[in-house]
Amino acid sequence: MEFSKIQELLAGEPKYRLTQVNQAVFGELTEDWNTVTGLPKALREKLQSECPLDIPSEVSVSLDKDTVKALLKLSDGKYIETVLMRHEDGRNTVCVSSMVGCPMKCAFCATGEMGLMRKLTADEIITQVLFFARLLKKENERVGSVVFMGMGEPFLNYDNVMKAVRVMNSPEGFGIGARHISISTCGIFDGIKKLSEEDLALNLAISLHASNDEVREKLMPVAHGYAIKELLVVIDEYIAKTKRKVMFEYLMINGVNDADEMAEELAGLLKKKLCVVNLIQYNDTGSFTASSHNRINRFKEILEKNGVSATMRYRFGRDIKGACGQLATGRN
Repeated sequence: MEFSKIQELLAGEPKYRLTQVNQAVFGELTEDWNTVTGLPKALREKLQSECPLDIPSEVSVSLDKDTVKALLKLSDGKYIETVLMRHEDGRNTVCVSSMVGCPMKCAFCATGEMGLMRKLTADEIITQVLFFARLLKKENERVGSVVFMGMGEPFLNYDNVMKAVRVMNSPEGFGIGARHISISTCGIFDGIKKLSEEDLALNLAISLHASNDEVREKLMPVAHGYAIKELLVVIDEYIAKTKRKVMFEYLMINGVNDADEMAEELAGLLKKKLCVVNLIQYNDTGSFTASSHNRINRFKEILEKNGVSATMRYRFGRDIKGACGQLATGRN
């Protein structure tokens, strides 16, 4: 959907028309302009012709019904994937993509194998949330939070990501609180610094996945230019400026980064920082095997013994390849 084009079509209309349109699209979640009877018939027909509200998609649902993955077709024929995660406490989180593919080529990520095809526009990012907002409306539920943890590196598409975030957060948009929007990065320094200057209290997540540069460079090519020591200096500056807790994501890969000494090493790096480590059991992309639950629990115990807060992420959507690291359309 092209929300910017809608605004262009309303250029000659009274200002209140934009309010009506925003209420129809984001409030009522209408899927057909003909149902927006508050608009003149001629305007409805024009919008229906030039800016249709349909979102071409294919949907997969996990066996436990907790995860819904949508394959969305973009206007240029490219495809992206986006995921809805239903939590036990009733929350609904949408995991959005910021690119078609990804240039970072992380060894554990299926998206990275696609390479970068192009960045998404703000409209294309917003459409992912709109798709699931409509789906949830039919169940009298709503989107409660958004995470930029899908396809692509958000901070390499910073401007479009932030435009989309502001619509998600705006009362005229989805009205999702800033504290319920999280952006995950592999550690792009400029993006972290820019985020610290924003007037929104967004959550920052760092894909770390290793306790030293040697292991991280094997898993994440970006590490060649972004050493952990330098990354942590940037994070310290971010925390000092924002007073916001940072999440470090750590994918647990059997025999690669899950040894006791690596937990000790990680604890040494993060001790006394305003942060939490989110331990994620590796989801199969064909490259590695996952750490056992016992190994992850042991890793967690070592971190906590050293005063570092740690959690274990629930694995959503593995059976439909909708879990962390598994998104890859296979269509582009």
